[in-house]
Formats: sequence, structure tokens, C-alpha cells
Amino acid sequence: MSDTADAGMSPEREHGLAMMTEVYGFEMSDGPGDYFAETADHLFGRIWSRPGLSHRDRRLLLLGALTAQGNTDIADIQVGAALGNGELTPEELEEIVLFLCYYVGWPNGTSLGNVVGPHVARARKSAHRAES
Repeated sequence: MSDTADAGMSPEREHGLAMMTEVYGFEMSDGPGDYFAETADHLFGRIWSRPGLSHRDRRLLLLGALTAQGNTDIADIQVGAALGNGELTPEELEEIVLFLCYYVGWPNGTSLGNVVGPHVARARKSAHRAES
């Protein structure tokens, strides 16, 4: 646990953790160190909280940036959260993969497809069970 949590959590940290929970779709608790503090307080408490872009908009931009940089392994949590939060459908995720293949290169787009595929398969299997 970080020093902030030991001394009672600051409103800034509480807001950042609440935004992280909202963005990722699972409960976030405080973590140790400066890296976590900056991530919670600044990235989520300030940047993800700004008006002007929806979480879906930010998620689309982030997926494109991660894919362009070849960091699709990091995209896994974003894809899961986008599906879980109802920001993107399986069909939209598949379309994103195809679209990005042309703009960030086929290997990077295919790598995203390898991340998206299992998430989409689970979502479709779950939807099929719910219909039965």
C-alpha cells in the first residue's frame, strides 16, 4: 500500500481509483510507488476524466496507438474492458482489426486480431448461451 493510503487516501487518489474502476470494469485498489500514484492520480484522475471525449473514444484511440506501436499484448485489458463495459461490440472490434491492418501494417493489425479473437469468441459464446 502506498504512503497516501497509509495516511488516509487523498480525494485525488480516490477519484483516480474510481475512474480506473470505471474504465477497466473491475475494482481497483491503491497500489505502491510513484508509478502507480502517477497512473491513478494523473492519467485516470485527470486525463481520462477530462470532458470532450467519451471512454469509448479514448479506448478507440488507445487501441489504435497500442497497435501502431506493436504493443498489442497491452491491448488485451483494453479489449476486455471495451466489451465488458459495452463500449464496443464483437463486430466493431473485428472491424477495428481489419481497419488498422491497413493503417498500422498487417503484422501489427494481425497481432491485435490475435488479442481480439479470444475475447470475441467468449462474448459470442456467452451471448449464445444467454439466448438458449
